[in-house]
Amino acid sequence: MTGQRRAVLIAGPTASGKSALALERARASGGLIVNTDAMQVYDILRVVTARPSAADEALAEHALYGTVSPATRFSTGEWLRAVQAIIDKTDPDRELIFVGGTGLYFDALVNGFADVPEISPEILQSVQLELELSSEAQRMALLEQEDAETARRLKVADPQRVIRALAVKRQTGRTLSSFQGDQQPGPIRDWTIERMVLWPDRDILRDRIAQRFAGMFENGAVEEVEALLGQKLDPSLPAMKAIGVPEIRDWLSGQLEREEAIDLATIATHQYAKRQRTWFRNRMGDWPRLGLAGAQL
Repeated sequence: MTGQRRAVLIAGPTASGKSALALERARASGGLIVNTDAMQVYDILRVVTARPSAADEALAEHALYGTVSPATRFSTGEWLRAVQAIIDKTDPDRELIFVGGTGLYFDALVNGFADVPEISPEILQSVQLELELSSEAQRMALLEQEDAETARRLKVADPQRVIRALAVKRQTGRTLSSFQGDQQPGPIRDWTIERMVLWPDRDILRDRIAQRFAGMFENGAVEEVEALLGQKLDPSLPAMKAIGVPEIRDWLSGQLEREEAIDLATIATHQYAKRQRTWFRNRMGDWPRLGLAGAQL
């Protein structure tokens, strides 16, 4: 080993050009590209989840892409354990390039993660129904009753975060904050780390999203969804909720016209990109921002 281990972290919203930048970096450095996206771990859905193409994978070594069955609920803890296995078997002098759009994965890599037990779909659905018509004040009041520490940490009563905290408490009998107190250090915390967030202009990103999904429809996404539906999986599984899967499913069943399916999937992708940017802004505010061409903003 010539020195401290090195990692490059490339985050960004969907369709911002992360995979291309990672491939360019890997070809220059000989680094290993590691998937840091929660949906790209699932097999079958290469096109729908915008995984690197087979041609791109032939140009540089990629890890954790399409390695998990869509019948599996693959948690952040399981992803971290898979990453640790990659770290353990990789030459210490080799650069690891983590690329993706799942902010929680990047946070876990550096800052660690509390491995909360998987929550059953039934409990999640029960909490979702309970909070469906609640106001922000009502959500926060309920959370304060069941997990006062998590309520204190939240600046706003974000529905998804409240649902998760309540579901954890009801399934395990422990508060989410108590699990977070058990948090283990991140596996690359002591490495030399180069961080970047791709931050394209909103209008440019909007155009790229629209063009990309229309292209997916023509280039294999429909066949992938047909194959996925053929497995007759639980509709609550993460892979079954991947953007594009419900829309293509409804088109295949005659509930939507083709253009409606494309429009709805494009809108869902825009909304997802907006949530990603909000996470990166709030949780990665000190990371360098890059435009589409890779120039620092």
